[in-house]
Amino acid sequence: MRKVSFAEFGGPDVLRLVDAEEPHPGPGRIRVAVRAAGVNPVDWRIREGQVLGAHPVELPAGVGLDAAGVVDEKGAGVEGVEIGDRVFGEGSSTYAEFAVLGAWARMPEGLTFEEAAGYPSVVETALRVLREVGVRAGQTLLVSGASGGVGSAVLQIARERGIKVIGTAGAANQDYLRGLGALATTYGEGWVERVRRLGPVDAALDLAGSGVIRELVGLTGDRDRVLTIADLGAPGLGVRFSGVAGSVPDALAEAADLISRGRLHIPVEQTYPLADAAAAHADSRTGHARGRRVIVP
Repeated sequence: MRKVSFAEFGGPDVLRLVDAEEPHPGPGRIRVAVRAAGVNPVDWRIREGQVLGAHPVELPAGVGLDAAGVVDEKGAGVEGVEIGDRVFGEGSSTYAEFAVLGAWARMPEGLTFEEAAGYPSVVETALRVLREVGVRAGQTLLVSGASGGVGSAVLQIARERGIKVIGTAGAANQDYLRGLGALATTYGEGWVERVRRLGPVDAALDLAGSGVIRELVGLTGDRDRVLTIADLGAPGLGVRFSGVAGSVPDALAEAADLISRGRLHIPVEQTYPLADAAAAHADSRTGHARGRRVIVP
């Protein structure tokens, strides 16, 4: 089979499309014929060697955590899913024609494989950061970098929970944020005052890692009410970095429920073939997405 791999840490140019042996699932796991794989910032952070504590790597290594596809093998003890089922979930080395998943759920009706591949890590992260930042119904949450995959999920889940959201994004994505129920404003010079004019902020999430931690602390007045998934220097400023996943099966179940009820939709901004994984990573690193990027074998 074909898969994307890297033999050294570095930029997108270290990625290679190689021929590899097909993986097979151990106990409690399944294998899917991959129809689409989600592109997440953690993918290129792993490739760059940034997050080895949370994601140990033995080189050469495959790439990708999220996938949607068709079940074609089951490990021992797997129940509730059958060969031929369409599923989305999380595993390893998903930029490939076949991948093993350790957590999965059946795809909701009407969802394409490309759309489904964009949800697993994004929804788990969104649910986790909302829980960890401690924001409640009736409060106001500021989301810095709100138009990407995680931001899109956070805005919609927060709306479902009765949380008011202020989102920052580029000028081209203002209407997109408003469509997801947020009060929108642009980042750049003067953004703090623009946020203040929209109202007081109870908690804040940094999803972009754009060097705004001090400003978010100033807007909330409390370091404990600020959380980042993108700024590795935040702990030096007394702000938590959230990088340890919660229950992926629970997150997938909640995602499937929200999608089925029409309460969650994350668009696919761009798809790439396996051979263009380096371009997908380069684009992901620039940010400015509206929704998700996915790899299609």
